Amino acid sequence: MGIKDILSLLGGLALFLYGMQMMSNGLESAAGNKMKSILERLTSNRIKGVLVGAAITAVIQSSSATTVMVVGFVNSGLMTLNQAVWVIMGANIGTTITGQLIALDIGAIAPLFAIGGVASIMFIKSEKVHHISGIFAGLGILFMGMDMMGAAMEPLQNSETFLQFMTNFKNPLVGILIGAVFTAIIQSSSASVGILQALAGTGMIPLSSAVYVLFGQNIGTCITAVLASIGTKVNARRTTVIHLMFNIFGSVLFTVICLATPFVSWMEAMTPGNPVSQIANVHTAFNIVTTLLLLPFGTYMAKIAVRVLPDSKKEEDEEYCLKYIRPFDSTYAIGQGAVAISQVHDEVSRMRDMVAKNINDAYDILIRYDNKARKKVTEREEYIDYLNRGISEYIVSMMGNEKSFSDSKQMNGFYVIISNLERMGDHAVNLAEYADDLKKWELKFSENVLEELDDMKKQCLAALDIIKDVRLEQAGYVLNKASAIEQKIDDTRDKYFKKQMQRLKKGKCKPQTGIIFTEILTDFERLGDHVKNIAQQYDEMGS
Repeated sequence: MGIKDILSLLGGLALFLYGMQMMSNGLESAAGNKMKSILERLTSNRIKGVLVGAAITAVIQSSSATTVMVVGFVNSGLMTLNQAVWVIMGANIGTTITGQLIALDIGAIAPLFAIGGVASIMFIKSEKVHHISGIFAGLGILFMGMDMMGAAMEPLQNSETFLQFMTNFKNPLVGILIGAVFTAIIQSSSASVGILQALAGTGMIPLSSAVYVLFGQNIGTCITAVLASIGTKVNARRTTVIHLMFNIFGSVLFTVICLATPFVSWMEAMTPGNPVSQIANVHTAFNIVTTLLLLPFGTYMAKIAVRVLPDSKKEEDEEYCLKYIRPFDSTYAIGQGAVAISQVHDEVSRMRDMVAKNINDAYDILIRYDNKARKKVTEREEYIDYLNRGISEYIVSMMGNEKSFSDSKQMNGFYVIISNLERMGDHAVNLAEYADDLKKWELKFSENVLEELDDMKKQCLAALDIIKDVRLEQAGYVLNKASAIEQKIDDTRDKYFKKQMQRLKKGKCKPQTGIIFTEILTDFERLGDHVKNIAQQYDEMGS
C-alpha cells in the first residue's frame, strides 16, 4: 500500500465524514429550532423514543451525532435521563442503516444524490429546499468517500503481514480492542464499519474475525459522546454511561454467542458469498437484539447511571454562576439551536426573578430600613450584572453558529431582553439608595405617600409577572397586557405627582421628601417602560 493509496484512503474518510457533517447540518437547519417540541411529542414512551433515535440516526448516518445531541439535550434539560435511554437505543439501531446501504451498493448511484442535492442548492431559492438538499448531497458525498476508501484498500489483499494479522485473532479481545481503538480515533462507527466491510469485500478478513472487530467498533463509538460530555452537568454525563453500558453488554453477549454457537455460520448462510452483507446483518442483529433485551430495563439502566455518577451538591452552590447555560461545543450536535435557546430562556427567567426580588426588597427598605436587607440588594444587583455579562457573552458566541433564521432571531431578542432587565435592576438599586438618603437625613413618608408608593410597587411587580416564562405563541396577548399595565403605571404616576405638588404647595411635606418621592415615581414609571419593551421583544421573536 503506497503513499497514493494512503492519501486516497484519508481523502475517502474525509469525504465520508464531511458528507455526514452536511447531513447533520441539513437536519439541524430544517428542524433544529423545532427539536424541543418534536422530542416532547415523540419521546413520551419507550417505543416512540427508540423510533425517534433510529429515525434521526438513519437520516444523518451517525449514532455518535445522535448521542452527542442527546447529551446536549439532557444537559440543557430538554430531555430527561429516562427519555435519553430510549433514544440512545434507537440510535444504535439507526446506525446499522449505513452498513445495509453499503451492502446494497448504493455507492453506484451516490453521485446522483450529490449532483441532485448540489443542483437544488444552486438553482432553487427556497431555504427549506436547501436544508433538505443538503441532506441528500451529504448522503451522496458520504458514499463516494466510502467507495474511495474501498478502492484504496484493495492493495492490502496482497500484503501477507496484514492478512495474517487480520485473520488470526487467537483472542477475541484483540479484535474487540482493534475495533474500539480505531473507531475511537476516527469517532465514527459508521465509517469504521464501512472500512471493515471494504476489507471483507476484498477477502482480507473473514467474518469469524470481523465480528469481534465489529463488536469493538460499537464500544469505540461511545468516545465521541464521552468527549462531548466533559464539563456538562452530571445528568448529561450519565447519558454517556448508559451508552457505554448498552454497547458493552451487547459486545459481551454476542462474543459469548459467537464462541458458544455457530452464529457466524448462520450469518454466512443468510447471504453466502457476500461478506459485505454479512457484516451489515451482524451489525443489525447486534443492535436490534441488544435493544430488545435491554428495552424492559431502561429505567434500571438510568438508575445504575445515577449510582455510578451521583449528584454533586457543590455543583449549584457557587456564589456566581450560570445555572442553566452550559456551553456545549460540538461540530455536529444536532438541535444545538434548541439547546442554546432553552438554556438562555431559563437563565433569563432566573434573571427576571432576581430583578423582581430586588424591587420588592428595595421597596421594603424604603418603608423600614434594614442593614442586612440593604446589603442583600447590593449583592443581588452584582449577581444581576454578572448574569447580564454571562448571558450576553454566550449569546454572542452562539450567534456565529446559528444556522436557522428563527434561532438567530430569538437569540437577538434575548440579548435585548437582558439589557432591559439589567436596567430594571439599576432602578431597584435607585430605590435602595433613596432609602439610604431617607435614613441619612432622618426623613419619613406620610401614611398617604406610603399607600401611593405601595400601589406603584404592586403595579410594577404585576407587570413583571406578565413577562414571566413567556411562550412565543402567546406573545401577542402578553404584549397587550403589558401595554395596558404600562399605561396604567403612567397614569398613576401622573396622578400621584399632581397630589405631591398639592402637598408641597400646602406645606404638608418637606422639600427633600418631595424630591425623593418624585424620583421614586420616575423609577417606577421607567420600570413599566422596560416591561413593555421586553413584551414587545417577545412579540417580535414570535412573529
